Amino acid sequence: MAAPDEIKYTEEHEWIQRTADDKVRIGITDYAQQQLGDVVFVQLPDLGQQVTAGESMGEVESTKSVSEIYAPVSGEVVARNEQLEDEPELVNSAPLGDGWMVELKLADPAQLDGLLDAAAYQKLTES
Repeated sequence: MAAPDEIKYTEEHEWIQRTADDKVRIGITDYAQQQLGDVVFVQLPDLGQQVTAGESMGEVESTKSVSEIYAPVSGEVVARNEQLEDEPELVNSAPLGDGWMVELKLADPAQLDGLLDAAAYQKLTES
């Protein structure tokens, strides 16, 4: 399972990568997409929407189930991966790349400090 060091993770299997001092890109992990199976639909929050850490900000629907996407940090949605509307399978084929979901402008960059690093996430997925 891929878990690059420069990315932070949550116990709910989201990944967070800083793209600027005050912005992050978010998606679900390789482990999460494997557990879900074939993704057929992704519901993302609207541009400009405020999201709160720990609360649902969308859904991923697969052939097996529907799962919530939780905001790992609080902030404003400044970009959405519109490509997922027509190609939700990108979540399966490139979860850490073209399958990203949203970009947030951080309300509090210090929230990133409370997230899991790659080693801690690896340990979580092995238990």
